[in-house]
Amino acid sequence: MTIDAQRLTVVTGRDSDAQRLRKRLMSIGAHVLLIGASIIMLYPLLWLLSASLKPQEQIFTSGIWPTIDWSIDSYFRGWNGLRTSFSVFFMNSFVIAVLSVVGNLIACSMAAYAFARLRFKGRNFWFAMMLGTLMLPSQVTLIPQYVLFRDLGWINTILPLVVPKFLAVDAFFIFLMVQFFRGIPRELDEAAMMDGCSPWRIFYKIMLPLSMPVLVTVSIFTFIWTWDDFFAPLIYLNRMQDYTVMLGLRTFVDSTGESDYGGLFAMSVLSIVPIFLFFLFFQRLLIEGIATTGMKR
Repeated sequence: MTIDAQRLTVVTGRDSDAQRLRKRLMSIGAHVLLIGASIIMLYPLLWLLSASLKPQEQIFTSGIWPTIDWSIDSYFRGWNGLRTSFSVFFMNSFVIAVLSVVGNLIACSMAAYAFARLRFKGRNFWFAMMLGTLMLPSQVTLIPQYVLFRDLGWINTILPLVVPKFLAVDAFFIFLMVQFFRGIPRELDEAAMMDGCSPWRIFYKIMLPLSMPVLVTVSIFTFIWTWDDFFAPLIYLNRMQDYTVMLGLRTFVDSTGESDYGGLFAMSVLSIVPIFLFFLFFQRLLIEGIATTGMKR
């Protein structure tokens, strides 16, 4: 019996060692695959950074690594190479993005609170109508919106890009906040009402402080989508001093003349920096907001 037990212990130990070795190899293989996939996904960004450091004539002829002639001349040329300094484009984009974030936070949170917490006639119908707008292509409403803004005299201003955000036009963010508000216990509302709080006071004293993750999520998505938006500014902004960063990047490419690809790639690198920093600072709250709004279901 003692010899059999010793043999069993030896065999079990060998099996456990083999299992640990197998798990270690699987872990190494998984990490190698993830690193390879990360390199593939980062390749366009690495190529963009490399192209911004190359002379104009070597951008499309050499590999990803800069030659010995690399320099940052493209950044200076791109920043001041147009009739308007690129700092103006950055400021325009920043103002529009910040105002859009503020508008969505105010309007969408109030609309979501009404749908999630208040009881009024036709609530389900209007909520369904709001969700139906998610399936409506933006091109369908483009011409009526343009005619309306033209009649109001808003063309060549940032008002068509900002004012709708204060009217809760982004149904996706309303739905996102409704899902979050529904997860907050209603006992908090009832206790606050017993203490004499009105619905408005419950909204900004209780709901908003508890909704910080979803508010940050909406802020990040709004900032990124507004910063990267090209079509809407192209429609409503015609003067170069009003251009956003995306419209400014387009001016480097001229189909009838010489294109400055070095300046284009250099300014493209700089245009990514605000989005990267905004996401980096609020990454933890973004993940928490997505995990608690029902998007993973």
